[in-house]
Order: sequence, then C-alpha cells, then structure tokens
Amino acid sequence: MALISDTTTPSLPAPRGGRFTPMLAFLVAVALVCVAAFVLSYRYFQSEEFSKAQGRLSLYQSTVVAELERFSHLTFVLSQDPFVRDVAAGGSTDALNQRLAEFADRAGIDAIYLMDRSGQTISASNAGTPTTFLGQNYGFRPYFQDALNGTQGRFYGIGATTGLPGYFIADAVRDDTGAVRAVIALKIDLSKLAEAWRSSGEAVFLSNRDGVVILASDPAWQYRVMQALPPDQRASIDAARQFRGQPLDPLDWVASGGALARLDGQEWLHLQSGDLPHDWALHFLTSTEPARARAWLVTASLALLGGASFIAMQIMRSRRMGVALRKSEQEEAALRAANDRLAVEIEERRAAERQLHHAQGELERTSRLAALGQLAASVTHELGQPIAAMRNQVAAAEIGQKVESPFAAKIGGLVDRMEGITRQLKFFARSETEPFRRFDLRDAVQAAITLLAPNVEHGPVTLRFEAPAEAVEMRGVQLRIEQVLTNLLRNAIDAAEGADRTDVTVTLGATEGTGWINVHDTGPGFGDLTLEDLQEPFFTTRESGRGMGLGLAISASIVKDHGGRMTAQSTQDAGTTFRLEFPLTPDLSA
Repeated sequence: MALISDTTTPSLPAPRGGRFTPMLAFLVAVALVCVAAFVLSYRYFQSEEFSKAQGRLSLYQSTVVAELERFSHLTFVLSQDPFVRDVAAGGSTDALNQRLAEFADRAGIDAIYLMDRSGQTISASNAGTPTTFLGQNYGFRPYFQDALNGTQGRFYGIGATTGLPGYFIADAVRDDTGAVRAVIALKIDLSKLAEAWRSSGEAVFLSNRDGVVILASDPAWQYRVMQALPPDQRASIDAARQFRGQPLDPLDWVASGGALARLDGQEWLHLQSGDLPHDWALHFLTSTEPARARAWLVTASLALLGGASFIAMQIMRSRRMGVALRKSEQEEAALRAANDRLAVEIEERRAAERQLHHAQGELERTSRLAALGQLAASVTHELGQPIAAMRNQVAAAEIGQKVESPFAAKIGGLVDRMEGITRQLKFFARSETEPFRRFDLRDAVQAAITLLAPNVEHGPVTLRFEAPAEAVEMRGVQLRIEQVLTNLLRNAIDAAEGADRTDVTVTLGATEGTGWINVHDTGPGFGDLTLEDLQEPFFTTRESGRGMGLGLAISASIVKDHGGRMTAQSTQDAGTTFRLEFPLTPDLSA
C-alpha cells in the first residue's frame, strides 16, 4: 500500500523499492482500526451509560415528586378540622396537642403545628419535648407568609428550633366568614431520599432554584452552591434563615458542555431533570470510567485479533498458497451468502410478527367496539317500545284529565330524557351527530342534580353545588353533557354505600376560555386503578348486577366529542375528584 503525503504530514521512511512491506501495511491498518474502534466503542458504551442514567434519573425524579406531594393535602384537611379551628378561635390547646401528635406519629411526619396570625406557635405535635415549637415565632418564614396570604406555602430549610432540615407545607385556617385566623403547618424529613441514593452507591444531588444543594448522596456536597451567590440573593436566603449556620461555599463544579461535567476533579456523565416543583433540579452523575474501560477492552481485543489474524495469514500463506487460498475465499463467499439469506429471513419473520401483533390489536379493538355497538343497538331497540308505550300512556292520561297534572308533565319530561339517553347510546353503533348549540353549563349541572335528587334524599349523602353568578356558556349538546354529569354524580352517590356520611361537592367555574366542573366525593376512591382502566368498555368495580361498565366509557367519548378533557384523582383519605374541562364559547353574540 503506497503512502500519500502532503506538506502538513511528514512522510514515513520508505523501504527499499519505495513501497511498504505487507507486514507494515497490515500493522498500520490494524492501528487505524483500533483507533476507530476505540472512538466508536467509547461513544457507544457512553450512550449505553447515558440511557441507563436517564432511567435512574427518571426513577429518582418520580420518588422526589411523590415525597413532596405525599402530604400536600394534609394541611388543607387539618385546616378544616374542628379541633384546629376551635384553637384558632382561642380555644384550649391541650386536646389539639395530643391530636396533632397522634397524626404526626401515624403519618411519619416530623412535626405538625399551629401558628396565630403573628407567627407565634400556639399548638404543636412535639409539645412537651426539649425541641418543642410551642412559643416559637416563625412569622419570618416564607411558607407562613404565603399561607397568611391565602395560598399554600411550601419551603425547604434548616429548622430554626431543631437545627434539622426539612420540607415545610402550610395552609391558612379560616373561620366561617372566610377570614384567616391562623396557619397550620407540617415539617417533613427528606433525608431518607439522600440515604437511599447513598445506599445505592450512585452520585445524586438535588439543588433549589438558587443553586444550593439541599440533598446529596455525598454529605460533603450538601449546602454547597453550584456557583457563587450574588449579595442580594445571599441576603434573601439569610433573611428567611433558610440555611442558618451554613457557609454555602461553592462546589468544585465545572460544566464541560454537552452531557459531561467535572466535580471534585473527576469527570462525570451528567444528567439533569428540571421538571420538579419550586424550580428544583435533580442531578444524576455517573462515571465515564466504565465506558472508557470497556472501549479499551474492545480495542485490545481487536488488536489481539488483528495480531492473531496476521500470524494465521502468514502461516496459511506459507503452507497452502494458491489452492488453499481459493478454497478459503469460496467458503467465505458461501458464508456471506448464507448470512445474507439468514438476515433476509430474520427480517421477514420480524416483519411478519409485527404485522401479526398489529392485526391482533386491531382485532381486539374491533371486537370490543363491535360488541359495544351490538349492545347499544340491543338496548335502544328493547327500550324503544316500552318508552313509546309510556309516552302514549302519559298522553292518554293528559287527554282524560280536565286539569293539567304536574305529575304527568314530570313523567313526560323523564320519558323525553330516557329517549334522549337511548339516542346517545346509538353513537357506539353509528356515526350520526346532533347539531351543537350554545347553552349554560349551570343549567346542565342543575338538571343532573334534579334528576338524582331522590337518590340524594334517601341516601347518606350531602350534595353541594357551587357555581358563579354569571353564565358559563359553551357549544355542544346539553343533554349529552347532562348524561356525563349524571353518570359522575351517580358514581359519587354510589361511593356513599357503607359509609355513615359522604359529602359530594360539584364546583363549576371558568378560567381563561375554559369551563371546568369538579365532582368531588369523600368516598374510598378507586384504589390502584387508573382512569384509563375505568374508561375501558365493560370494565366495572361494582358487584355483579350493579353495572355494565359503560358509564365512564360513554362519558369519555361524549367529552372527547365536545373537544373537552376528563381527568380524575383519587386517594384513600381525600376521596375522588373527577374534573371536566370544555372550551367556552368565544363570542357570545355569535
């Protein structure tokens, strides 16, 4: 192989005759292949480490979010507690101290405490302990000020009394007039997250929006800053006493660009997740040494393989020469052809498997829709004649009476509703649509509540409806929206079975061109199931004979047809909340 040189690359001394010997050419080729193999394999193994790190980062991010949100509702629930409201109004604190201590012990919370409007602690779960919060004033804390202003306060910092870090959540305690009388707060210990990171042997740390490391797998990183703090930012932190007694020295941290960073003089593969509350960032670090070591192993293997191949070639060349070489070439060509045929066959089989899986999925969906369409057609057909007979009976009763009967009018309205509902079932079997008209969402909610009034009156249910004074108008089919609301309310009322009392609250409002309806009940919730599970046709959590599992499937389709969205949240302690969102009519004069 000839060497081509230019003015920038000096020529290697050529042997006699001006050409490289085959041995030197082979060694140069092996060296180039090894260099290329090292670069490519290092990139490949680094991408593998990056993919693994992404998975671990996603896992740690979900655990952080779950820990921050686990008790987010508790302060609101406690703000409604009669004992808390009584103490906030000036009552005795002895019973509340014991009650808060039991709550904190059962929930595994560091402390729960109640402060008056000045920030003075008047009741606490740790009353009677050396580090009790009683008598301490926390009016300087941002979470207290946020709660006093009517929003939920959240804050991470070192405790002013205990000197231990924690995550604080606070809510206002209001009297019957809505005035803020006190602030209820709790403190959560997040150090278990850092302990879990440390026990896994991985390098992880969590920083706040100021760049202060608040949790870390390495204790030496905690309460260090990723870059020096400006004087005004440092003054704000000191005013809140967020990290009292900590110097907040900078980390030995340099971002190298891309996915690499240098910390404490060591190069790391760095991944960061910023999709966390309070603009926090979760940093995951993994060493680049495993990828480099594996790349060197591949390179060394190639080098050894190249050397072995060279020796084998020389031996074969010296012993066999012509015939053996041709035979080897023929065998190699046959092997390539066999590999090519095998590759084609494998690809064909994979394509066939993909088509089979796709066809199976389509068949399953088609079967469910076909069954649902048949059921809808059967129900509407079977109910059509009884409903028509009821209408005839009502008409006959009205003709035979001299005075118009309100009972007959009410029965007629119910028959109209039954006919409308059966018409809506038909959308599972056909694609007909009704024209959209503008209507007030308040009327739809009130109609659904009126329909279920007998269920509420005879059950352990307290139903409340909160709506704005002004109209909340949208375009759609009012009867179909009423059907969705009736189904959600009936599910909420059914959740009261077996309970002494269940509260059902329907809240209607509008925000930036979107109308929303929340249906909340204090029932047991739907456990580990998801909204997708409940929307699956024929899926039901009721016992046999109590439902066919079509309610939420129909409701989801109706909401989607109206360009809306349905979500649900359920917890064992707080009950279930279904939320409907619809685009409002932009031009009410249209």
